[in-house]
Amino acid sequence: MSEEKKIKSVAVVGAGAAGAITAAALKAENYFERIQVFERRETPGGTWIFDADPKPDLPVQPGKLPPEIDPPLEIPKDLPQTTAPDQRERFSKTPIYNSLTTNVPDIAMSFSDRRFAYGPFAPHYIPRQYLESYFSAHGTDQLLSLNTTVEDITKLPPSTPNGFERWVLTLRKYDPVRHLDTWWTSTFDAVILANGHYSVPYIPPVPGLEAYIAAFPHRVQHSKYYRTPTPYTGKKVLVIGNSASGHDLTAELVSTASLPVYQSRRTASRWDGATPPPGISWKPIITSYSASSGTIHFSDGTALDVDHVIYATGYKPSFPFWNAARNGGALYDYRANKLVGNYLHTFFRAHATLAIVGIPRVLTFRSFEYQAVAIARLFSGRNTKPLPGDGEQERWEREREERTRRERRKFHDVNWESGETLEWLGALFDIAGLGTLRGEGRIPPALTEEVIWAIEHVKKYPEPGKGKDGDGGGKEDDAKESGEDKQHDGNERQDGEWVLVERQHKDLLAFI
Repeated sequence: MSEEKKIKSVAVVGAGAAGAITAAALKAENYFERIQVFERRETPGGTWIFDADPKPDLPVQPGKLPPEIDPPLEIPKDLPQTTAPDQRERFSKTPIYNSLTTNVPDIAMSFSDRRFAYGPFAPHYIPRQYLESYFSAHGTDQLLSLNTTVEDITKLPPSTPNGFERWVLTLRKYDPVRHLDTWWTSTFDAVILANGHYSVPYIPPVPGLEAYIAAFPHRVQHSKYYRTPTPYTGKKVLVIGNSASGHDLTAELVSTASLPVYQSRRTASRWDGATPPPGISWKPIITSYSASSGTIHFSDGTALDVDHVIYATGYKPSFPFWNAARNGGALYDYRANKLVGNYLHTFFRAHATLAIVGIPRVLTFRSFEYQAVAIARLFSGRNTKPLPGDGEQERWEREREERTRRERRKFHDVNWESGETLEWLGALFDIAGLGTLRGEGRIPPALTEEVIWAIEHVKKYPEPGKGKDGDGGGKEDDAKESGEDKQHDGNERQDGEWVLVERQHKDLLAFI
């Protein structure tokens, strides 16, 4: 790589799992002169930070997307600058509830060089502690800029005719001593986005829902603000969604709410049996809300009046810092629900020195490692295999769009049974290659038989009729599920234990 093309400074946005492994991979290269990890929270941990008090409850805005409800701040002129502290809610609190545990076996979830304190399924504070200590263990805690929000990322033209573009970041940090916001800019050769996507909740639009919310304040909420079933004691509750959190909240509410707890489902999930569990009543999708009567109408012609409605309908990625006007266009297409112009869910055709870690629904933590190592090797110029040309990258994106549309699943959902996961990780593995003779650079981990066995056999929840012998028919249509793609609570099983499943089944990663 010529001097003009060398990347010597890298900014990482976010200090959750994706940011932790990215910082470690960059540092292992022993090549970059400056690495900084910017994190808006007070500690590393990302979505695993536990906010016991999720307040304030933000207004429920059906159908609204992050560009509308999480817009960028107005940047003061003549930086550096200090301003009165901005009090606007930035969706920084996490969706972790009291009983949450991991749902991926620790051998497959944790990074390859350090295991969780215990497993296979750990309470939510274990991943948080793990991520905090991971920075310290790798000496990357010195690279952290905590309580620092990236407010703008703008691409600069190359400083030489044959050079790479550079990036200027506008940063804001709250000064608790002076009670001021401090603003400044910093320029980097490359940027890696690791800011997660479990911040901005999404509630789909339904006829009458906005009027219903106005008529009955505080009755409708998103599962992001759920912590415990206690506030719902004796109340009539409807949960909407039956993916990970919808399933967990519904089961947990049975212990306190007025029975039955109602759950609205579009399709059955892989853990649903032929009939609902005791204390739960299934309902089809909602067709409308009546603000005048307080009645909720369903597609089967039935209706309900309830005290609380909890939407467990997931999140949308938000990039309020991305300066679309200056950078040639948006980073995320919310209509297609995908990154714009991406390759392998990691790289961008239009931006050679921009990358992203952690977007796909696949093996949490461990898959981030493959992305981070591939990016670090590429940005240091030590990659074994080059990225293909723009035409080949565009073909990959187009064919994936066509395939996922045909199979009615999301672009960034990477399936296990079809071989997609192995193919994707293998492509990243090939780009990264090996470290240097002197040991510089991290090597992508082997996907060993032990890890594969754990993914396919150690289950947080058994599927109905499959128990420990793995018998029974599976759901073939999990990819159609709406709802959240995040870890879930393991306390609602009837026997309260994880199980060993003896056979493989469809869509093993649907629970992530």
